[in-house]
Amino acid sequence: MALTGRTALLAALGSLPVGILAPSWTGLLAVNAPLSLAILCDYALAAPVRTLHFTRSGDTSVRLGETAEVQLTVTNPSRRRLRAHVRDAWPPSSWPTGEDRTASRHTLAVPAGERRRLATFLRPTRRGDRRAERVTVRSFGPLGLAARQGNHYVPWTVRVLPPFTSRKHLPSRLAKLRELDGRTSVLTRGEGTEFDSLRDYVPGDDTRSIDWRATARQSAVAVRTWRPERDRQILLVLDTGRTSAGRVGDVPRLDASLDAALLLTALATRAGDRVDLLAYDRRVRAHVQRKSAGEVLSAMVNALAPIEPALVETDAQGLGAAALAGAPRGSLIVLLTGLDAAPVEEGLLPVLRRLTPRHTVLLASVADPHIKKMVRSRGTVDAVYEAAAGAQAEGRRLRTAEELRRHGVLVVDATPEDLAPALADAYLALKAAGRL
Repeated sequence: MALTGRTALLAALGSLPVGILAPSWTGLLAVNAPLSLAILCDYALAAPVRTLHFTRSGDTSVRLGETAEVQLTVTNPSRRRLRAHVRDAWPPSSWPTGEDRTASRHTLAVPAGERRRLATFLRPTRRGDRRAERVTVRSFGPLGLAARQGNHYVPWTVRVLPPFTSRKHLPSRLAKLRELDGRTSVLTRGEGTEFDSLRDYVPGDDTRSIDWRATARQSAVAVRTWRPERDRQILLVLDTGRTSAGRVGDVPRLDASLDAALLLTALATRAGDRVDLLAYDRRVRAHVQRKSAGEVLSAMVNALAPIEPALVETDAQGLGAAALAGAPRGSLIVLLTGLDAAPVEEGLLPVLRRLTPRHTVLLASVADPHIKKMVRSRGTVDAVYEAAAGAQAEGRRLRTAEELRRHGVLVVDATPEDLAPALADAYLALKAAGRL
């Protein structure tokens, strides 16, 4: 039983004249006995909570930053009218801070034998699966003095997908891809090393592209046109170890790497290449492979949505073995990991010696823009020390990148906002150079 504020107010108002005019046990009993009887009657007339039936419907997935609607249908099979407050509980990260009290609480009235539908709007602040907690119902009697209260468990899961904010860079990179493919109106042929077709010679064409056999069979000079290679294999290897848990600004490193992986996947599938994914720390956390061009992006988004960083050191040997097992010879392996000196020198470099002879390896890392800001600090003693610390950290990072390049690894080091387009540009550069 739950008592309401109305009950407390009536008890206070009834005790006030007794305390002033006739303070005695008899006076208190004269006030509280009728009130207690009214409370019991009100409780007895309240609709039962245990017999209520609940069902859910609505959205099962939503992008981070957008709103999902989950509907809760309440059926009242009893013979009494239901007057209730309902709390539809979800994890705290299902709403921005401060919004949960208003978004999860509802007031409704359901006549006997009828049903009503409530809508709960979720606006999650983190990726992953959000599972509904218990539904708490407080059923009030007709006088509003007492209420029955109970809980029901109505399962439902909403998967919060990555926001894919780098999608805005896709049109400009697709335009560059069309230029490489020779499918634009500019008077240049597409770059690449894979034969596409024959056409008539135009002054200004490279004479090395003349096809003399085709020219001999016809009256006009014929030249070969080329396009970037298609149907190449790309393996995205996402490091989900402890270094990916660090936050750069308001964004975890893992989320920035994930966003870059999605943009590269969207671009590569449009270019006709095949993309697989491997998320790894000490074990395989997600694996997407052998998906068609129309399925790979959605499969990757769903596989990566619940992934959270593991606070353990990444097993570089295991990661390398999984990459070698999952990529045919001549693939492009994109490692989305950190550029910290110790993990790279002690763990990653020995693995790269096995990868680079067989594959093209590209390492993409999230840089902290605050370090560049530290380097520019001046004016006070503390600022000078901060600048020295920033310069030292930046120097270590540059030396690590240079060491990777000496081992034949391409390095993309950019801030969270610039990592996705920089990685896409590196991929297009490999296509243009005929290395992929």
